[in-house]
Formats: sequence, C-alpha cells, structure tokens
Amino acid sequence: MHEGHATLMRDRFWICLVLTIPVLIYSPMIQLWFNYTAPQFPGSQFIPPLFGTIIFLVGGLPFLDMARQELALRQPGMMTLVSLAITTSYLYSVGLFLFPPTDAMGMTAGTTMDFFWELATLITIMLLGHWIELRSVGQAQGALRELAKLLPDQAERILPSGETEIVPVSALNTGDKLLIRPGANIPADGIVVEGDSSVNEAMITGESKPVHKRPGEQVIAGTVNGSGSLRIEVQKVGEQTALAGIMRLVQEAQQSQSRAQTLAQRAAFYLTIIAIVAGILTFAGWMLFTGQLSSAVSNTVGVLVIACPHALGLAVPLVISISTTLSARNGLLVRKRLALESAKDLNIIIFDKTGTLTKGEQGVVDFQTDGIEADEALSIAAGIEGDSEHVVAQAIRQYAQQRNSQPATVTGFESLAGRGVKASVNDTTYYIGGPRLLEQQGWTPSATLQAAQRKAEDAGQSVVYLANERGIVALFAIADVIREESRTAVQKLHQLGLKVAMLTGDSEAVARAVAQELQIDTYFAQVLPEHKAGKVRELQQGGSKVAMVGDGVNDAPALVTADVGIAIGAGTDVAIESAGIILVRSNPLDVVKIIRLSRATYRKMIQNLVWATGYNVVAIPLAMGILAPIGITLDPAVGALFMSASTVIVAINAQLLRGLNLAND
Repeated sequence: MHEGHATLMRDRFWICLVLTIPVLIYSPMIQLWFNYTAPQFPGSQFIPPLFGTIIFLVGGLPFLDMARQELALRQPGMMTLVSLAITTSYLYSVGLFLFPPTDAMGMTAGTTMDFFWELATLITIMLLGHWIELRSVGQAQGALRELAKLLPDQAERILPSGETEIVPVSALNTGDKLLIRPGANIPADGIVVEGDSSVNEAMITGESKPVHKRPGEQVIAGTVNGSGSLRIEVQKVGEQTALAGIMRLVQEAQQSQSRAQTLAQRAAFYLTIIAIVAGILTFAGWMLFTGQLSSAVSNTVGVLVIACPHALGLAVPLVISISTTLSARNGLLVRKRLALESAKDLNIIIFDKTGTLTKGEQGVVDFQTDGIEADEALSIAAGIEGDSEHVVAQAIRQYAQQRNSQPATVTGFESLAGRGVKASVNDTTYYIGGPRLLEQQGWTPSATLQAAQRKAEDAGQSVVYLANERGIVALFAIADVIREESRTAVQKLHQLGLKVAMLTGDSEAVARAVAQELQIDTYFAQVLPEHKAGKVRELQQGGSKVAMVGDGVNDAPALVTADVGIAIGAGTDVAIESAGIILVRSNPLDVVKIIRLSRATYRKMIQNLVWATGYNVVAIPLAMGILAPIGITLDPAVGALFMSASTVIVAINAQLLRGLNLAND
C-alpha cells in the first residue's frame, strides 16, 4: 500500500515540477525580482493562473485531504499549514486575476503581483518530501519478504515404499518423512530419525558453530544442512514453524513502532496555531480600524504567506539528505531518516555477538605447546588438516598461515570416526582430535596443557589436541574470533557516554569471556530468537534509548523493536531490511560515527529551524500591521521575499554539514 502511494506521489511530483517551471518564468513577481521580461505570445498571461490551477488540483488536493485528517484528529501540523498557505495563495491570486484592482478612474492599476509561483513551488517541494517519506516507509516491509526466502519452495518427501517425491512445501503435513540432502535448506521444523550431519543454524538461533544433528535431535525450518544426509519427521509446518514466529515478531514490531514526529512537524504545529491566530487578528483588526475589506484581505494574505513553510519544509529534509550522503561516504547507509535523528538520544548500544562483535567464523584463539617447538607443531597440524573442509581444520590452517608456518608433508592419512584424524610426518605418527581421542588413547595432558585447557573451557572454547605416540604435544583453543575493531568501538562508545551491552545465543561461559575481554557493561547469554526483542524492551522500560546492532535473521525482531536498528552489512538480507542504518563495511567501529553524525545533524537541524521560523518574529507582526499607525506596513510581496531569503539561508547552512569529518571529529 505504501509503495502504491509512493508511486502516486512521485507521479504528481513530476507533473507539478514540469508545470512549475513556466509558472515561475511568467510570474510578474519573479520577473520583477530578476529584472527580465518573459517572451510574450497570445494567451501567455494565462500561463500562471491556468498551470497554477492544474498544480493546485493535481498536487494540492492530497495535502488538503491530509490536513482534513489532521484537523479531525485535532492534531494540526505540517499538512494544515501547507493547506493554509496554498489555499490562501490560490484564492488570492485567482481573485487578483479575475478582479484586478483599479484606480480612481476605474482603470486597471498596473501589474498585479499574484502568488501562483508561491503556490506552485510549495506544492512541488512538499510532494518531493512526501514521496521520499512514503518510499522509505514502504521499504521497511521488505524484511518480511526476505524472511520468506529462507524457506525452500519444494521438499523431498519419503513414500512408504522408500522412494521419494518432490512436493510443494505447502503440501507438507505433520508426520511426513523428508529427505534432506547435503547443502539443502530444511523446509519444516522436525526431528531427525536417521542420519548424521551438521546444520548451520546461525541465521535462526545465532549459534556461531554448525550444530551436530543425530537421530532424536530437533531441526528448524530455514536452516541449512551440512555435508551429511538427514531423514526427518515433520513436527511443525507453515505458521507453526520457528521461522514463521520470527516473521510475526518482525511484523508486530514494525506495526507497534511509534509514529514519532520530526522536529519540523512539531515546529509546524506551533506555527500553524500562530498563523491562524495572527490571520484572524489581522483581518479583524484591519476591518475594525479601517473598514476596508481589500486592506484586511491583503494584510491577512501577507501573514499567511509569510508563515508559508518553504524553509520549514526544507529545514530538516535538507539536513537529512546531506547527512545521508555524508554517511554513505563513511560506510553508513541510512534507510530510515528517523533512525539517524534518534541516534543522538541513545543511552545503550546492544551488540549481537556472532558476526557483529565477532567474525562469525571459528578460529584459533589460543595455542600452547609442550615438548615441541611452536612452529613445528603448527606445521604438522596444518599438514594433517590440509585437505579437510571441517571448520576446525580450516581454523588451524588459517592460523598457521597467519604465523607464516608452512604445512608439513604427511603420509598415511586416516580418519578416526568420531575421534579425529591421524597421519605420519617423518615416520612419526601424529593425531589431532578432541577429548574423545584422549579417552580412547588414555592420554593425560601435562600440567602446562591442563592449565591452557581449563582456561579455554572456562571461556566456553572448544579444545583440539595434537599428539604423537608419546602423548599430547600441543593444544588449540577454537572459538569465534573477536573483531579487532570491536575493542576500539567499545572504548569510543564509552568515551561518548554510552553503555554497551551484548546479546548472544551462546553459552554463559562464552558470553562472559567475550564481555570481559571487550569490557562490555552488560551481557545476556543463551538468548533465544523470540527473547531478543524482549531484552531490548526490558532495557527500554528502564528509561533507556536503545540501539541494536546485529547481522542475522534472529536479530530482526530486536532490530525493529529497538529505538535504532543497525545492521552489519555483511549480514543476512533480512537483517538489513529490518534495520534503519546499515554498516556497509561490517565494522562495529562505524557505530561511533553514527552517534557523532546524529549529534551533528541535530545541531544543524536546530540552526535551520531557527532560520526557518526566526524571521516570523519580525515579519508576522509587521504583516499584521502592528506598526501601521506610524506608516510602517509589510506588503505581501515583501513578505514572500522574506520567506524566500529564509529558504536560501537554510539551504546554505545545510550545505555546511558537508565539511563534517566523522573520522577525526
């Protein structure tokens, strides 16, 4: 629906823009200001009133309708003020065109200064702003479409005969048996009845490591099977699945998000009240003291034209537009304007751990040897794990590369089911495996390695051992690797006066270790997807303004529930669709730039609002005729000139924001 409205508003904008150009060219007031004469031809005098009427009907009527809705809700704002300005300008200008003023001899009194140009430019500018706003709202609905893409369209159902058939996912029923081939997306929530494999559940649960699935284990729709085949029994389908539950949470959070007014809307409310009251007082005062309807109407129009929100309509959108461009140059993509505006008020930044503060991939975080040189141990381990695609093997190989260790040449490679691998290096047999390998071989780590083992286990890290016939010679601690930028990001956020929290589906030990290393103020461990948004609300209920930084599907409800949702750019599409701001470079340090940009943007907004409305302090009383007794009045044309000058000042001041340096500010 929003997309349809945005398209309609876009079409109206282009029509009005094309018609506004000739209105400006043939406007008597514009010609007077810029000292030129537009080309004349039979009927050229009808261009401003004719095109102005079309613009009023095509572009102005939607604002009149929205003003009616504001007044029905007793919440006059920008639309009411716009409607007052365009209606007054139109009626006054039509009146001047149809009934031009005459002198004492009954002759037309020179060129009349209508406001068709004012009407046209105001409507065109407001249509542009409204189109951009509606398009932004419509894009937020993309989150649900991205969630739906996680489910496959078809499933492979096992028949009683043992054969399989391809069926639509919508045709699945509870109790059906499905074959899940390697690399396939799981189409429904279920339980493993046969097979052995690892399943990537990071996009749903936030678990950083693939989860080993055996018979009796639960699987979740939308997750991705690893290298083994699984046969599952369907337990939940359609709206009952965990993925569907996350989709409902996203939709509810989007619908419950408060319709916060922008600074310009709040200013428009007060200016509307002032304009209406001033207009009434002006008309009544001039009728009371002069009895001349023409003077009363002229001065009343002057008041309302001066209150015309050209500058007010540009004050905030211009700053937002420039700050959005500035943010893009700094690796920040602003999808929702209110998100950037709200970031200045944040008290707490919540980071998802996996893929945000960490890289979301397994790596060696500690390495200890006993009775062997470190380089030799690394070389042997990298050689043995040279051809394996297992996440632990990849972590060891990558660590060896970082240490510039060349893989050793191995022979006699053999996989030890469920325990690890073994191979020979220079006629010595080496083993790599976990605790089950030690149990089978009866090996006990030395005191040095036991200390490293306890440290790793306390931090929730996986431990892998390198051993030979004589015993254990090295230990690798494997865990999700912390991004180097995360440490600096937390420090700088603290310097800006913000607290930092962390959400994760990982264990208490893992969460505690990461929080201690990064000096994070608060952490929440073993948080299920449906509870992440609840943790955000819990902090909000304490009076805090909360930002959520995440990268996965499981973060989507929390991203849209938070006051500001920030997605890591390398994350899933749905996380990006759910957020108001995207970190294109996937760098948590860029969160600091968001806060700095938001605060600078807010200062510029305030400055522009002062310029946009400040001239009214002088101009409106003059237009009302406060100083008329001493011969000082303000013609409507001069009032329009004041308005135009304010618009120019606002535009120039907004451009000064381009000089902001977020990296060093």
